[in-house]
Amino acid sequence: MPDQAIRIVEQHTAFDGYFPLKKIRYTQRLADGQVREQTREVYDSDSGVTAMLYDRARRTLLFTRQFRIGAHLAGHDGFLIETAAGMLEAADPLERIRAEIREELGYAVDALRHVMTLFASPGTLTERVHYFVGEYRREDRCGTGGGKEDEGEDIEVLELGYDEALDKLACGEIVDVKTVVLLQYLQLHLMNED
Repeated sequence: MPDQAIRIVEQHTAFDGYFPLKKIRYTQRLADGQVREQTREVYDSDSGVTAMLYDRARRTLLFTRQFRIGAHLAGHDGFLIETAAGMLEAADPLERIRAEIREELGYAVDALRHVMTLFASPGTLTERVHYFVGEYRREDRCGTGGGKEDEGEDIEVLELGYDEALDKLACGEIVDVKTVVLLQYLQLHLMNED
């Protein structure tokens, strides 16, 4: 598959909003040698960062709860339990997630570990998300969190027990993909260690 030639024929900005929507026309040489032309719309979105903070000794995790219009329009109430996250905005991913944790959760946590970078939805977005995990302590609290009011954020900070979070995942209360990925990462690699 990687030897299949892709050639961009034409691209233009169909809508220049919060995330520009680009219309792309391209050709692809298929495995059988035929060339197929496709047209797709893709949001040219900034890449993002996210982090799951955990307290191993108390077996707790920190989350945000905030309204997401996309989830609401898809039939959910729109209030999602999520990991702290934000857009990269041309910053170093580690520095950006530290700032997001301070803004959204009200914690100053320096010891974060990058665990993976994934495409969010590669059929329609250019966005990649950098995933981090890190331990927090009560003493790391540096503010109230809640996000930036000037960016329209109204974020509730939640501290949940590890088992409670897994229960919320199992019953469908946690439905944000980045949060699910990091909960499963914790489950596989960190929280069940002796």
